[in-house]
Amino acid sequence: MNFHIITLFPDSFSSYLGESIIARAIADKKISVRFYNPRDFTKDKWRRIDQKPYSGGPGMVIQALPVIKAIEAALKRVKSNELRVTKRKNKKLKSRDSKLVSRTSIIFLSPGGKQFDTAYAKKSAKKYTDIILISGRYEGIDARVKKVLLRYKAKATTEDISVGPFVLTGGELPAMIMIDCIARQVEGVLGNFDSLEESRISSSEVYTRPEVFTYKGKKYRVPKVLLSGNHAEIEDWKKKQK
Repeated sequence: MNFHIITLFPDSFSSYLGESIIARAIADKKISVRFYNPRDFTKDKWRRIDQKPYSGGPGMVIQALPVIKAIEAALKRVKSNELRVTKRKNKKLKSRDSKLVSRTSIIFLSPGGKQFDTAYAKKSAKKYTDIILISGRYEGIDARVKKVLLRYKAKATTEDISVGPFVLTGGELPAMIMIDCIARQVEGVLGNFDSLEESRISSSEVYTRPEVFTYKGKKYRVPKVLLSGNHAEIEDWKKKQK
């Protein structure tokens, strides 16, 4: 799975992607994460990519052309990757292979988009080889970006996705959430132990040592059933706790 992130702040991802399961997945080449900064695609000598909205009001709007150029750069890499894979497998390119981005999803991260969940993550991991995540900032991105992308309609899926009914400063945090959740669905990313986490959305309470935890004079004990060794009773207890 290849993630392509369109963002003005690529450095904000480095700490998160450099730790734990995601870092291992990148090191093991189970996933890849690449960044495309719209500032790198502007001709403005000050690298400005935002202007005041025509509608008036507060804030600034990210211009269309730098974002479109960044998306085109990502799509170019997608095609390059797929051509390389095709050649490695010694397959002849057919006419339909001109649409090599058919297994690519272009996602605008928006609080008003379709709700992201685990089911969506599982579907994406199976359906796509590349996901382009567009992280907005300020008052948003010029709407003409989506109109330009209509020409890619038959090649790549384009949609608005939200990680929750709330507004954030930008799309970087939602992008990290989606990378994490989708990557977990990619074969080989999670080990046997880590795979147990998949059932924790509705899991029961969990406890670890010590058996008796004392805080400010009050003792907090592990439920006796968990110490009994009776697996049937423990499973019954877990079901009741959910």
